[in-house]
This record gives sequence, structure tokens and C-alpha cells, in this order.
Amino acid sequence: MPDPDDYDAGPFVPEAADLAALREAAAGCAGCPLFREATQTVFGSGTTTARLMLVGEQPGDQEDRQGEPFVGPAGGVLTRAIAEAGIDPAQTYVTNAVKHFKFERPAGGKRRIHKAPNLREISACKPWLTSELHLVSPEVVVALGATAGKSLLGSSFRVSQQRGVPLTLPSPDGNGDEGTLVATIHPSAVLRAGDQARKDAYAGLVSDLKVAARLLR
Repeated sequence: MPDPDDYDAGPFVPEAADLAALREAAAGCAGCPLFREATQTVFGSGTTTARLMLVGEQPGDQEDRQGEPFVGPAGGVLTRAIAEAGIDPAQTYVTNAVKHFKFERPAGGKRRIHKAPNLREISACKPWLTSELHLVSPEVVVALGATAGKSLLGSSFRVSQQRGVPLTLPSPDGNGDEGTLVATIHPSAVLRAGDQARKDAYAGLVSDLKVAARLLR
């Protein structure tokens, strides 16, 4: 296994590539050990004309199997919340901070249980997200959960403290600002909540997405 200090997808990212070329190159990424157990790379979905980019954490079990982001249960929550927030799905580009599914299996079990990526893995995968941001150049970016927020804003990001308000998105090279970001919870947090808490969590997600929607007008 490579030294964590050597985790870096950068050498796998082609220069001056369009989205199709990036997606093709990402399929062969071995920038960190997560590619070894995952079924496939799950790249972003959408076009370069999208006004809003939604960034999640990492692919889940269904995403890993199907090769597309947010096609599992959390994706269903997100699709419904986007509609309720008044956002046109055709104007969105959806991706994840980490492109491979990280999971663990209980002893003797076959079920793959989600495991959050660590800061080394988030940092290693950042060149792919940076390339997507550059090509799409969205007016607004929505960070869905802590991992996306840390990838885009740094390790000090706290979704509980910074959600639901317009934030400045710094450029990846640290020179100037890239645009506007709105942070919110990951849709999976809605699914994990109890009955009453689930309603409140979902309402909060929609409310935060409405902030992003207003910025697009």
C-alpha cells in the first residue's frame, strides 16, 4: 500500500481535457488505495452549461455498482429536495469529493457498509473536483455534508456552523476567489434520522437549497 503522503490523483488528470476525457481518464485513477476495492470510478454527471454544482461525499453502494452519482436512496432524497427548492435539474452538475466507494464489511458479512473518507483521501481526489469546477464554472456550488465542505473550504469546515448562508469559495491555488458556495447536510443524514427528526432534517435541506436557488436568479 502506498505511503499516505503519496496519495495524489494529480498525475492521472489530463491537461486541457473536456468532461468526456476527464471521465475516461478517471476510470483509470489509482491515486489512492480506494480504487482497489471499489467496483469503478464514479465521476460527475451533468454538462458544462450547468449553473449549479452539487458536491457530495463519495459514491455509495448503488452508485459504485451503477457508475453514476446519487442514484441510490440519498439520491432520491436529493432529487426531491432540488425540486421543492425550485431548482431546475437540467441546470445542475452532480459529483462527489471522492470518486471511489470506501466501505467495510462486518466480520463474516457480505454487506458493504459506508466508511467516511479521511483527509488524505479527500485531498488525493481534489484534482478531479478542481478540474470539474474549472470546466463547469458554476455560478453556485452546494457542498452536501462535511466531506464536501472540507474538500472545498479546508479541514476547519463545520457544516453545523456554516450551512445555509452564502460563503466565498476560494480558488484551488489560493489566489483569489472561485465563486459562491452554500453548505448543507448530506441527503443521507435525512435517511439516518428518526421519524420526527427526519422531517426537520429534510426541511432544513430544502431551506438551504432555496438559498442556493435565490443566488441563481
